[in-house]
Amino acid sequence: MSPESEAQTEAVHEFAGRRLRDAEQMYTKGRRELVLLLHGHGRPATIPDLLDRGATLTQSSMYRNMVDLQAVGVVQKVAGADDRARYELAEELIGHHHHLICTQCGSVDDFVAPASIEQSLDSGLDKVLVDRGFQINGHRLDILGICAECA
Repeated sequence: MSPESEAQTEAVHEFAGRRLRDAEQMYTKGRRELVLLLHGHGRPATIPDLLDRGATLTQSSMYRNMVDLQAVGVVQKVAGADDRARYELAEELIGHHHHLICTQCGSVDDFVAPASIEQSLDSGLDKVLVDRGFQINGHRLDILGICAECA
């Protein structure tokens, strides 16, 4: 692992540990493993995906710990086109991005829109919602379609 990659991984662990401590919870070995697996996966992952990557926790422990990590803002759940829950590290850790969701196989991939598109999207949403008195503090965008493998 490169020094830059090691520093990035350590920063993720520091963030997760701080969030858990603030919630008076422990950053256990199992939770560290889940955070590391999600960090290395590079896209939203199901619990079976993480088990396939060599997770040592039982499936039930993984779900319980994922709920705790989600509650403190280390992990977020990503909805796909199927019934399978997917998880990824919080946007604060991996940056603002959006999702491409395949309506055939259910796969979910991340993509980053150029800044100009993000600004246009924010501006357009502001215009649409001004009449409702809704103040935007962020957005999520899921694009539904068919992935390259299914096409």
